[in-house]
Amino acid sequence: MDQTLLLALASFAFVTSVTPGPNNLMLLASGANFGLRRTLPHMLGVAVGFAIMLLSLGAGVVGVFAVEPQAWTVLKAVSVAYMIWLAWKIATAAPPAERVAGGRPFSFLQAVAFQWVNPKAWAMALTALAVYAPVGGMAGVGMVAAVFTPINLGSISLWAGLGTAMQGVLHSRARMRAFNGIMAALLLASLWPVLATGAH
Repeated sequence: MDQTLLLALASFAFVTSVTPGPNNLMLLASGANFGLRRTLPHMLGVAVGFAIMLLSLGAGVVGVFAVEPQAWTVLKAVSVAYMIWLAWKIATAAPPAERVAGGRPFSFLQAVAFQWVNPKAWAMALTALAVYAPVGGMAGVGMVAAVFTPINLGSISLWAGLGTAMQGVLHSRARMRAFNGIMAALLLASLWPVLATGAH
C-alpha cells in the first residue's frame, strides 16, 4: 500500500472512529457511570472486536450474505432489537451511589461480540475493505486492520475519557439519570440511518 493510500486510510479510520456512534456513546456513558479504569476492557474489546470483524469479512464471511440475502434482514432485526435493549439498560441504570454490586460495564468479550450487531461497525468495515483493500488479498485486509486498530483505540479512548471527566458534573442523582436518558436517546437515534434507508 503506497503512502498516499495509507494516509487516506488513516484519515478514514480516524474520522469514522471518532464520530458519534453506538460504541462511542456507550463508552461515554460507561466512563461517566463506571470510570476509565473499569471501562478499559470495554474499550479494548471494541478495538479488538472491530479488527476481528475486518479480518473475518476480508477472509470471506461477507460471502455468506451474498448467498443468503435474507441474512442481512435477520442481522438488522437482531441489531435493532439489541440496541433498543441496551438503550433501555442505559436509561434505567442507577446512579453510582445507588448501584448494587452486580452493576458493571461491558466486559471485553461482550464488547468484541457487540461489533457484529453494530450497524456503524458493519458500514465502517465494509467501506474500508471495499475502498482500501480491493486488490491486496489478505495482505491488504491485514494492512487495513493494522492501521485501523490503534487509531480506533485512540479515538474511542477520547469518548471514555470524556465520560470519566464528566463524573464531577454528574455527581447528583438527577443529573446522572438525565445524562443516561440522553445517552439512551442518542443510541436509539444512531439507528435511524439503518431504519430509514433499509440499507445493509
